Amino acid sequence: MEQSPLAHWDTFYVIVGSAAAALTGLQFVVIAIAADTRERSATTETLDAFGTPNIVHFSAVLLVSALLSAPWPSLRSVDLAMGVCAVAGVVYGIIVVRRARRQTGYQPVLEDWIWHAVLPLVAYGVMTVAAAGLTFDVRDALFAVAGSALLLLFIGIHNAWDTVTYLAVNQTRASDEGAEKKT
Repeated sequence: MEQSPLAHWDTFYVIVGSAAAALTGLQFVVIAIAADTRERSATTETLDAFGTPNIVHFSAVLLVSALLSAPWPSLRSVDLAMGVCAVAGVVYGIIVVRRARRQTGYQPVLEDWIWHAVLPLVAYGVMTVAAAGLTFDVRDALFAVAGSALLLLFIGIHNAWDTVTYLAVNQTRASDEGAEKKT
């Protein structure tokens, strides 16, 4: 019996999927820290635009890792499942852009648009094309999906770090201002 081309990717997706799962847990810590800060410009709309997408990206990486580690009977089943996941990511990416434009709690800068809007849409777009081509050019499609999964993982790491540093700077600033008012 011929070995599935997905078998060669098992270790990669175990590592990437495990990282995504662990980072999802850490994102919950980030949100808990945010809730404990004195940062009052954070709103549900801001969180929906800049926090929740990290969980979605990490979850998408975990889902892709699970899909490509499962013992599928044929690549046709995989490309269909991957295609649904990828198209859902593109749709969600468009929703995030709309949310980021509508929220008023934070004014995004160019770097924010790149990391929160452009790169996720690129990752999900490449994944969509790769899923569509999985049965035609397996090797290249699997590399494209792997690159997309890594990009989503790095996007989530960057954005979570960006959130923590933003909160840390603003908390320090608020503490300094509070101390100045007391003196």
